Amino acid sequence: MKTIKLYRVVMALLLLCFPLITNAQEENKITSNYDFIPGEKVIFYDDFSTDNIGDFPPHWNTNGNGQIVSANNYPGRWLQLTAGGYYIPEIATDFTDNFTIEFDMVPLNTTGSETIYGINFILVSGSLKNPNEGGAIPGKAGTGITPEYDMVNWSNWSEADGGYKDNGQSPYMFKATEKTHIAFWVQKQRLRMYADDKKILDLQRGMIANYKYNIFRIQTNGDVNPLFSNVRVAVGLPDMRNKLLSVGKFVSYGILFDVNSDKLKPESSTSIKEIAQVLKENPKLKVKIIGHTDSDGDKTLNLDLSKRRAASVKKELMEKYGIEAERLESDGKGQTEPLAPNDSPLNKAKNRRVEFIKF
Repeated sequence: MKTIKLYRVVMALLLLCFPLITNAQEENKITSNYDFIPGEKVIFYDDFSTDNIGDFPPHWNTNGNGQIVSANNYPGRWLQLTAGGYYIPEIATDFTDNFTIEFDMVPLNTTGSETIYGINFILVSGSLKNPNEGGAIPGKAGTGITPEYDMVNWSNWSEADGGYKDNGQSPYMFKATEKTHIAFWVQKQRLRMYADDKKILDLQRGMIANYKYNIFRIQTNGDVNPLFSNVRVAVGLPDMRNKLLSVGKFVSYGILFDVNSDKLKPESSTSIKEIAQVLKENPKLKVKIIGHTDSDGDKTLNLDLSKRRAASVKKELMEKYGIEAERLESDGKGQTEPLAPNDSPLNKAKNRRVEFIKF
């Protein structure tokens, strides 16, 4: 009888404490901030829009095989990798110490696996003229990232270290038939990786020092046939605070929209947040937000789209970050003020932008 009474007392105490335990767990819930900001200067962009279906893109090199395709479930054009090997965008410009790489990926495979495997992303210090330099561990130095099943594995290596130096992993699962926006952000030795609006890796010593990284390499095996598009490489750290306060103008390539839409993509959040922070720290600062497009499509529709996109950014600054309406104006110029000729995917990417001008 005493045992039963003691049991009832203990259970009653546990029930009383359970809400406190639950609340404590909720208050201590771990979150990860999406802090990606693309580089200031775009040095490579390819969405394969100007290339023929069935061709291999002219600005890429491979020892495998692939072709440009369209897909019912994924709008736009895609480079599908159809054989094992390396696939390298040929970028003549140096990456510098600070650079970003972004792309959309659908990691399809031929075995029916529901998750990703057989795809490696490698940042290399080497020679474009000799992609096989180093053999299985390419270049003079490099860092490889391998998302596989429910983990993202990484390792780095260098000639100075005589091979592999460090490695690790982080849990994350890419679904084989789902489109994901992937981004890498390198700041000297620091390497961060993002999938859509989630940060997967943040490695303070992910890149080995004293090497100039200048090659982005996708490596696959023969069991996968993934899709890639909207591949963008940009260099330099954006200095929006100095550009707005001193120069009076800042050009952002980090504010992105759905195709032919004024709907902001989730990966735009950090760039808009940084602009909001500058405005909050400088309460007298007023900015005009101007949208720009490339020359694809109808001129009148592009003008309307650029105005609506600028208005979406203004709305986000007001509603999410509390910036006063009288400090913001919005407008659009459509395709009328290009920064470069609209004659290549790279130049078109330079022209699709949002500008902030002090007034």
